[in-house]
Amino acid sequence: MSDFKIVERLQKIDVDIQKNQLNYHAKRVLVSKEFTFDAAHHLHDYEGKCKNLHGHTYRVVLGLSGYTDERGLLIDFGDIKEIWKQKIEIHLDHRYLNETLPPMNTTAENIVVWIYEKLTVALLDEGYNGARVEFIKLYETPTSYAEARREWMEVE
Repeated sequence: MSDFKIVERLQKIDVDIQKNQLNYHAKRVLVSKEFTFDAAHHLHDYEGKCKNLHGHTYRVVLGLSGYTDERGLLIDFGDIKEIWKQKIEIHLDHRYLNETLPPMNTTAENIVVWIYEKLTVALLDEGYNGARVEFIKLYETPTSYAEARREWMEVE
């Protein structure tokens, strides 16, 4: 027999738990969200298959860190999704990256830094001053990715 139990009474704020108890800690945490997008591109000054127009189903992993608010939240996952969709994905999904991105060779290494920069600006614009981008991983294939990390972007 399992220990499964149906909850008989939902916990209520200011009855079972006080507002000052909602945030359990005052430590930095990292939240992460993944997205995919499909895009076409080709590489310049490159001798290999990728010099030809081709496409990928990219997978991107966003890692944000910061301190939680009085509710115990750093940033709502839905807010990360909105930022991604409105500020970044519109330039990437089902696009020819050589046209929609700034002038660059559309390597995973260049694109991942562009995503890092766009997300950093979006967090500031949206008022998430306490949240910062820790890393972006951009998978071009299931086994190949480029990564941008905060310590590399801010120091070098």
